[in-house]
Amino acid sequence: MRSAIAFLFASLCVSPVALAGEADVIGATVEHRTGRIYDFDVTVRSQETGWDRYADRIEVLGPDGKVLSTRVLEHPHEQEQPFTRDVTGVDVPRGITEVTIRAHHKPAGYDGATLRVTLPR
Repeated sequence: MRSAIAFLFASLCVSPVALAGEADVIGATVEHRTGRIYDFDVTVRSQETGWDRYADRIEVLGPDGKVLSTRVLEHPHEQEQPFTRDVTGVDVPRGITEVTIRAHHKPAGYDGATLRVTLPR
């Protein structure tokens, strides 16, 4: 049975001072689908000017920094800021109760704010 519990980490939870990168994760919801599988809706605010400068992926990381899932973003979102995209079907290993979400910016890399998310049971 699919859990309807979702946790919201709104942009208000991240202070403006922390938003210093080119691609900042400013919010996320997580839903427990089944077993160890989770779906995330991730909100990113990024400095974008076109194909040479945009947020090009979102990653969900385990506590050890291992990438659990990646969503490649195929195009700039300069007219849609902030924007929300899903990262679905993330298989989280047993025992992990919290993940970190980060965004990658082309060309700046991983310089933005990350967000820690507690997983619903």
